[in-house]
Amino acid sequence: MAHNVIAEAKRCLNCKKPLCMQGCPISTPIPNFIQTFLKGDIDEAGRMLFDNNPLSVVCSIVCNHGNQCQGHCIRGLKGEPVEVSTIENFISERYLDSLELQRQPSNGIKVAVVGAGPAGITISIKMAQLGYDVTVFESKSDIGGVLRFGIPEFRLPKSIVDRYKSLMLRLGIKLKFNVTIGKAFGIEELFRDGFKAISIGTGVTWPIALNIKGETLGHVHYGVHFLEKPEAYRDQLGKSMVIIGAGNVAMDVARTALRMGVKDVKITVRSDTYSASDEEKEYAEIEGAEFVYNKQPVEITDDGVMFADTVCDEQHRLVSVSDFSSLMPCDSVMICISQRPSNMILTQTKGLETNERGLAKIADNGETTREGVFASGDVVKGAKTVVEAVEQSKRVAYAMHEYLQSACLNKHDN
Repeated sequence: MAHNVIAEAKRCLNCKKPLCMQGCPISTPIPNFIQTFLKGDIDEAGRMLFDNNPLSVVCSIVCNHGNQCQGHCIRGLKGEPVEVSTIENFISERYLDSLELQRQPSNGIKVAVVGAGPAGITISIKMAQLGYDVTVFESKSDIGGVLRFGIPEFRLPKSIVDRYKSLMLRLGIKLKFNVTIGKAFGIEELFRDGFKAISIGTGVTWPIALNIKGETLGHVHYGVHFLEKPEAYRDQLGKSMVIIGAGNVAMDVARTALRMGVKDVKITVRSDTYSASDEEKEYAEIEGAEFVYNKQPVEITDDGVMFADTVCDEQHRLVSVSDFSSLMPCDSVMICISQRPSNMILTQTKGLETNERGLAKIADNGETTREGVFASGDVVKGAKTVVEAVEQSKRVAYAMHEYLQSACLNKHDN
């Protein structure tokens, strides 16, 4: 493994204007960390990666590298691009094992982080390093959000998420599980109890419904719920499944179902293309999933799904839907058309405004319409990638730090 990584690293051209770095949503210093690694300073290479992206080891596994760093590599123009993800994973995973983060002396200021997904993990680590007393409030029984409850084990081992939990605890971060802000208590109570700034990163874990007849039937499920605990559905899937939607969630559902013994898995798309990454689509296909295009569901029955044929234009936009429909038989149905924000905290808090999609409205620095309350990740942007959530959350953490320096420390000095 190490020899292959070194050989791959040596293929890097160390470009003066690295297109790979431009293709990375968080601007990972790719040539710099590779050259540092090749010079024998693997710890410094790991530090560079972690400082830039605390979830570097996760992103090295789950990012759509073909559209990002590797997809922009100059070597890819006439051959195979440098496998940046392989090099990053090797360095980041080793670094995470030996990592002992330093934190600045405690400043005594309490910060609340709502949600322990990619956004919450990033902000809590950054704020703890800056000396803040951080408490994370998580509605589930463990940290990770989509990393633990949305990405299958075969794509992202849960042991990696567990290592972040240990890291957070070593930094002095307090974790409160099974707490949904907006139920027993809300934002007002957090401010009452001395928290000076609050970060919201609750994600988009509520499924979007099709709103068609038959959606409430017993054999119809939502992909995001299924991925949370697939084993709970083991005796309900049958031998055939129809998946409605063709994003990355649909690919994960298909591959998980096939591993659980479902023999016939069809992924249906109302247009003539898919929205998942090419890599995830290819994995689903090679593992046995069948793609069926230009089909729009109009009704779900006990025997399967009624679909109407569609026609799309050259931009893959829907042009027309047939007046006739036909049955696609199946034992179970999975709806995977997208997610909406887990926005109880948004709707239960005075002064917090949302847009027409129910997402939090924020200023450029991540502050919401309520002073001292910030938001980042999918609850702001909708269902995006892990690296996009980390990139925004890193900026929001520094904006919170700047706000607190002004709002708290200056007042204390006066």
